[in-house]
Amino acid sequence: MVETSALLGVVAVGLGMVLTPGPNMIYLVSRSLTQGRRAGLVSLAGVATGFLVYLVATNLGLSVLFVAVPQLYLAVKLAGAAYLAWLAWCALRPGGVSVFTPQDVPPDSPRRLYAMGLMTSLLNPKIAIMYLSLIPQFVDPSAGGVLVQGLLLGSAQVVVSVTVNLSIVLAAGTIAVFLARRPAWLRTQRYAMGAVLGTLAVTLAIDTSTPKSTH
Repeated sequence: MVETSALLGVVAVGLGMVLTPGPNMIYLVSRSLTQGRRAGLVSLAGVATGFLVYLVATNLGLSVLFVAVPQLYLAVKLAGAAYLAWLAWCALRPGGVSVFTPQDVPPDSPRRLYAMGLMTSLLNPKIAIMYLSLIPQFVDPSAGGVLVQGLLLGSAQVVVSVTVNLSIVLAAGTIAVFLARRPAWLRTQRYAMGAVLGTLAVTLAIDTSTPKSTH
């Protein structure tokens, strides 16, 4: 029902997206560093739930809404671009702090960690673009079972993203210690992340693609 090439395509796109610094990565790293791996795992559970919400909502009609009202899709995309631009500025501005620099912040309860992870995922423009524009391109209507195809392909993205993010949560402390002993590397990491986020913001803002329905 789902072509192997389509599945591999989604895995490749999902891997490229999750490895690009964005809101989810920043939130998971910051929580893992400030409150420990357990907090990072709870936050990851919220992020993963956000993936599932997009997966179900898109295949049950959200993409149809954006196809019918392109202005709404444009508004969501521009809001996401503005958010990424703000994150880029926070990283690049004088006195900016690397995401791998431990911060002295009050610990949050598991419920709040989960809720914040969920909201970060739902408001992540990269995830919206993934489900509304990219994954539907791998669905083949002639193969039948369009809904099942959409769910299977989206599930592949969830598995890839959760696996990579889990690795980030578990390794955040080790990476932070490594960078803390090398201030120049920490600065380089901050500038590199800011540049990537800024580039992504501009790309998203000037992108003229439209959402594609899986129905």
